[in-house]
Amino acid sequence: MTTFTKLPSGSAAQLSIHPARKLSKINPNIYGGFTEHMGRCIYGGIYDPSNSNKDLIDENGFRKDVIESMKELNVPVVRYPGGNFCATYPWLDGVGPREDRPKRPELAWLGVESNQFGTDEFMKWCEVVGTEPFLCLNFGTGTLDEALGWLEYCDSELDTYYANVRRRNGREKPYGVKYWALGNEARLQLPSNGRSTDAHMLGMGTMMTKEDYAKKAYQWARALTLLYPSITLILCGENGTSYWDSYVLQQCIKIDRHALGGSDTKALIEMHSIHQYTTSQDPIKNAFVPRSTERAIEVCASLIDLARIQNNVPPSVPRQTICFDEWNVWDPTRAVGEKGAEERYTLSDALAVAI
Repeated sequence: MTTFTKLPSGSAAQLSIHPARKLSKINPNIYGGFTEHMGRCIYGGIYDPSNSNKDLIDENGFRKDVIESMKELNVPVVRYPGGNFCATYPWLDGVGPREDRPKRPELAWLGVESNQFGTDEFMKWCEVVGTEPFLCLNFGTGTLDEALGWLEYCDSELDTYYANVRRRNGREKPYGVKYWALGNEARLQLPSNGRSTDAHMLGMGTMMTKEDYAKKAYQWARALTLLYPSITLILCGENGTSYWDSYVLQQCIKIDRHALGGSDTKALIEMHSIHQYTTSQDPIKNAFVPRSTERAIEVCASLIDLARIQNNVPPSVPRQTICFDEWNVWDPTRAVGEKGAEERYTLSDALAVAI
């Protein structure tokens, strides 16, 4: 808990720290990161084989300075490939010989995706920097068959089709991806009258209602878990306080002993994702508005508890946790998404991130 107190003019600011007071154990994954095929994040950021400064690039085409920074930060887990990008991403375009990979129109940020950086490149990069991969499934244009194929490609040791595709692409051992997100995010869509209170999942032209999403997410979760019961599935939320969050949690936080092989010690869904981006033209409000995230976390935790109670989830099943996998200061008029969303941060922005 952090307390902020307004000081009289001329008074000195004071910060008190009580190192012996421990509130709870910190999950190291809160220091996780996020990558997306957007602007220069991947091409020119993580992966830049055409850079004229060859000393900056390793044998994989990865930026050495980025690798060094990631190692210094000790980021435990990194989410990929988005973000809005994943809502129209066919993962098969990004594997196999690079010369055979198709270039496609990219609908999230209105660009062209070369697919020169895909699943195997991301997994290799994770190994190089020492982080764990977290993959986000295409819930916009993707199918359950494609999702099951991607899971098989990444995690299967069997003599099956997609596992053998991975082997032909040069990787014998499975990658063992633990974290799989059931889509990216929901976002409030206001009509011209500004009165909407309902969110839709962003599928870049295939917006999905909370009812449609919950039904599809549960179906996919059962199938993915039947294939690999040990994976951790992340439900797609909005901001943690919305009708969307409440509804999909109630519909999906359930015990499914059939899908879990008779077990009642593990839930089908183990995490719920929420996002929050903040900004204000007032530098003081801009710095302090992220305090609302603490309230969002409290409300979302209560919604998780309510869903467990309503669905009679036994105490033996660990409580679902919040996956706060996107947050930042972002002014979309200052940093346009279609132009790479490259911010020019201010001191106020730095204070906001610190809070």
